[in-house]
Amino acid sequence: MDNRAEVREFLMSRRAKITPDRVGLPTQGTRRVPGLRRSEVAALAGLSVEYYSRLERGAIGGASAAVLEALAEALLLNDTERGHLVDLARAADGIPTSGRRRRPVTAQRPPHETLFWMLDSIKESIAFVRNDMQDMVAVNELGRAFYSPVIGDGGRTPNLARFQFLDPASKDFYPDWELFAQMCVAIIRSAAGRDPHNRGIQDLVGELSTQSETFRTLWAQHDVRTHGTGMKRFNHPVVGELVLAFEELRITAEDGLALLIYTAEPGSESEQKLRLLASWAAPTTETERPPENRLLENRGHRS
Repeated sequence: MDNRAEVREFLMSRRAKITPDRVGLPTQGTRRVPGLRRSEVAALAGLSVEYYSRLERGAIGGASAAVLEALAEALLLNDTERGHLVDLARAADGIPTSGRRRRPVTAQRPPHETLFWMLDSIKESIAFVRNDMQDMVAVNELGRAFYSPVIGDGGRTPNLARFQFLDPASKDFYPDWELFAQMCVAIIRSAAGRDPHNRGIQDLVGELSTQSETFRTLWAQHDVRTHGTGMKRFNHPVVGELVLAFEELRITAEDGLALLIYTAEPGSESEQKLRLLASWAAPTTETERPPENRLLENRGHRS
């Protein structure tokens, strides 16, 4: 990805989102640009207009931590956006975000066997592991049943982004499809900022940009986010609507992997439906186990 273009579009998109009244500037008169002018951002950040203009053209290499912090304050960036700005600046300086050179995507190893043991021990919640390309690389038994629309009949590694934008079934599975689409793109954008030379992310963005107009539109907005925690609605083909809480945990022993756990509020209708789904999915013998439940047991499989 072109770092200068990424910096330029990110700063311009953040500037366009801020109205003068949000930062205490007068709103009278005709304004030819949405949001703030460059001169206004420069003044708020305590920078010269010339220097800020150079930064917004993408020349962010060498910018100090103090300058980046001043920009973040002036543009009212949230924590995720601040981190993304720092990632872009580090990339411009040729410094890997992690402090070490990233492994090529083709050299990635399957997760440690103990990670699968841990997933298999989680019985009453949906648990799965995904990488920065949105591949589901490991999933527990209940997760296989829950994500059956995503996993399908096996073959290619399930990918949450491809399902979101390329599979019509996603609009049934996600009642809040537009919100999920925005979140998905913003998460990928954050991952791309952390690891701008990741070929897997580049290929995924290229594929989705070519095949989905919605993805192209959202990608051009340069929004970023981390998943963290929250609530989501789903419409499962077997048990119907579920409202689930989620938590995302980064796996420090496995670079680029995250563990996500979805669970229902105790005593809720969604908890009852989740238990019903677990009962429906549980095989009585290994020979009765449906083929889709064996999909992710090939530990080394990659798309």
